[in-house]
Amino acid sequence: MTLSFSVFALTAQTFAWGVKGGLLVGIQKWESLQQDPLLKYQGSMFIESVPEDNSFALYGQAGLHLKGSAIRNQRFINNGQIFNQPTTEFIFRNLSVVLGAKQKSDFGATAKKFYSFGIRADYTLNTNLEDLQSGQLVSIAYPVDAFVRKFNYGVSVGGGLEFPFTELIGAIVDLTINPDVSFQYRQPPLGNVPSPFDPGQTISVSERRIVNVSVELSVGFRFLRKVEYID
Repeated sequence: MTLSFSVFALTAQTFAWGVKGGLLVGIQKWESLQQDPLLKYQGSMFIESVPEDNSFALYGQAGLHLKGSAIRNQRFINNGQIFNQPTTEFIFRNLSVVLGAKQKSDFGATAKKFYSFGIRADYTLNTNLEDLQSGQLVSIAYPVDAFVRKFNYGVSVGGGLEFPFTELIGAIVDLTINPDVSFQYRQPPLGNVPSPFDPGQTISVSERRIVNVSVELSVGFRFLRKVEYID
């Protein structure tokens, strides 16, 4: 008698599952504006194989990740006085799915350390870009929903620690770097755009491509599901 785990296309006697979440630092490269990091959050559910020697595992996870970037410390002068504008955040709410592998080894008496590598696919549920369109100059400088690419892909590389509380319950801490290979946003060159500086004149807007990178620190709980056979 065997228990088949179809996600990994293998036969397993034991597997682990859990939930984790924490801080996300979003980084984006824009072609026309210098961006600051976005500080948001992320959360995932995961499942992984547990072979007998527990040194190598296949895993899958899915969760919500708020990626993007920000513009901070903007200043303007009005009647000789300097004012600081509020931070502007560009938020892409992405559903991320990762399939990968972990290499594990002992860390102390009971804990384990691991390194992970996975292939990731993202789907953009929605953004806050429409909320930022408040003027003609802004509509030229900022991205718009029409050019957001819903499906993206990349990799996830990281490592962490597993701490057992009991035989079946433990904690997990991990840090991952998640660069996209595809463009989150791609706007072609635009011509004959009304100029916000000279009424009645038009300008050209150059191509804009935006790529996501996120750094994620997570903590969570890991539960072991053991399958035992009785003759």
